[in-house]
Amino acid sequence: MGIIDKLNKDFESRVRLGIMSILLVNEWVDFTEMKTLLNITDGNLASHASALEKSEYIVVKKEFVGKKPKTSYSVTEKGRLAFKEHLS
Repeated sequence: MGIIDKLNKDFESRVRLGIMSILLVNEWVDFTEMKTLLNITDGNLASHASALEKSEYIVVKKEFVGKKPKTSYSVTEKGRLAFKEHLS
């Protein structure tokens, strides 16, 4: 098995690499800030975040601030370990 075979396929996308990198250095990041930092569309962020949530690498928190919905993301311990292993 070569070194490239050991890479985590969940992190192959540049968007997912970006999401995980941002979340490793921030406790929580909201949808709008994440979208701006990565310069991607709403749908692109939503689909990649959903895939990372399904793998239990991130937690998605949905709440209302006043009358507006707010979505925020945070990395899980499982996600932190998997991403650091991927980078190694």
